[in-house]
Amino acid sequence: MKLQQGQIWKLNNQYIRIVHLERLAVGYKRMQDLESKQGGHLMVTKKEFCKLIKKAILQDPKTLNKEVTTPVPAVEFPK
Repeated sequence: MKLQQGQIWKLNNQYIRIVHLERLAVGYKRMQDLESKQGGHLMVTKKEFCKLIKKAILQDPKTLNKEVTTPVPAVEFPK
Protein backbone atom coordinates (compact mmCIF):
# COMPACT_ATOMS: atom_id res chain seq x y z
CA MET A 1 0.00 0.00 0.00
CA LYS A 2 1.37 3.36 -0.99
CA LEU A 3 0.61 6.33 1.22
CA GLN A 4 -0.84 9.37 -0.52
CA GLN A 5 -1.84 12.80 0.65
CA GLY A 6 -5.58 13.02 1.23
CA GLN A 7 -6.09 9.35 2.13
CA ILE A 8 -8.58 8.74 4.91
CA TRP A 9 -8.22 5.78 7.26
CA LYS A 10 -10.75 4.59 9.84
CA LEU A 11 -9.34 3.31 13.12
CA ASN A 12 -11.97 2.22 15.66
CA ASN A 13 -14.24 5.28 15.99
CA GLN A 14 -11.77 7.83 14.57
CA TYR A 15 -10.81 8.97 11.10
CA ILE A 16 -7.21 9.75 10.16
CA ARG A 17 -6.52 11.92 7.10
CA ILE A 18 -3.04 12.39 5.67
CA VAL A 19 -2.53 16.13 5.21
CA HIS A 20 1.22 16.34 4.61
CA LEU A 21 3.50 13.65 3.30
CA GLU A 22 7.29 13.80 3.24
CA ARG A 23 10.00 11.25 2.63
CA LEU A 24 10.41 10.34 6.30
CA ALA A 25 7.47 12.09 7.99
CA VAL A 26 3.70 12.17 7.84
CA GLY A 27 1.41 14.97 8.99
CA TYR A 28 -2.10 13.81 9.74
CA LYS A 29 -5.35 15.00 11.25
CA ARG A 30 -7.34 12.88 13.69
CA MET A 31 -11.13 13.42 13.59
CA GLN A 32 -14.16 11.89 15.27
CA ASP A 33 -16.54 13.03 12.52
CA LEU A 34 -15.83 13.69 8.83
CA GLU A 35 -18.59 16.28 8.48
CA SER A 36 -17.39 18.60 11.26
CA LYS A 37 -13.71 18.07 10.39
CA GLN A 38 -12.75 18.98 13.96
CA GLY A 39 -9.60 17.41 15.28
CA GLY A 40 -5.95 17.85 15.99
CA HIS A 41 -2.96 17.88 13.65
CA LEU A 42 -0.02 15.63 14.44
CA MET A 43 3.38 14.98 12.81
CA VAL A 44 5.11 11.60 13.15
CA THR A 45 7.67 9.51 11.31
CA LYS A 46 6.47 7.25 8.52
CA LYS A 47 7.38 4.23 10.61
CA GLU A 48 5.22 5.41 13.52
CA PHE A 49 2.36 6.24 11.15
CA CYS A 50 2.47 2.79 9.56
CA LYS A 51 2.30 1.22 13.02
CA LEU A 52 -0.69 3.45 13.80
CA ILE A 53 -2.69 2.44 10.72
CA LYS A 54 -1.72 -1.22 10.85
CA LYS A 55 -5.23 -2.17 12.04
CA ALA A 56 -7.00 0.70 10.27
CA ILE A 57 -9.15 0.42 7.15
CA LEU A 58 -8.53 2.63 4.12
CA GLN A 59 -11.77 4.39 3.21
CA ASP A 60 -13.01 4.48 -0.37
CA PRO A 61 -13.28 8.13 -1.50
CA LYS A 62 -16.40 7.38 -3.58
CA THR A 63 -18.21 5.99 -0.55
CA LEU A 64 -17.05 8.82 1.72
CA ASN A 65 -18.37 11.51 -0.65
CA LYS A 66 -21.81 9.90 -0.59
CA GLU A 67 -21.84 9.74 3.20
CA VAL A 68 -20.70 13.32 3.71
CA THR A 69 -22.86 14.95 1.04
CA THR A 70 -26.07 13.02 1.80
CA PRO A 71 -28.58 15.67 2.89
CA VAL A 72 -30.30 15.28 6.22
CA PRO A 73 -34.07 15.01 5.74
CA ALA A 74 -36.01 18.05 6.92
CA VAL A 75 -38.15 17.66 10.00
CA GLU A 76 -41.65 19.06 9.69
CA PHE A 77 -43.29 20.27 12.87
CA PRO A 78 -47.08 20.22 13.24
CA LYS A 79 -48.78 23.62 12.96
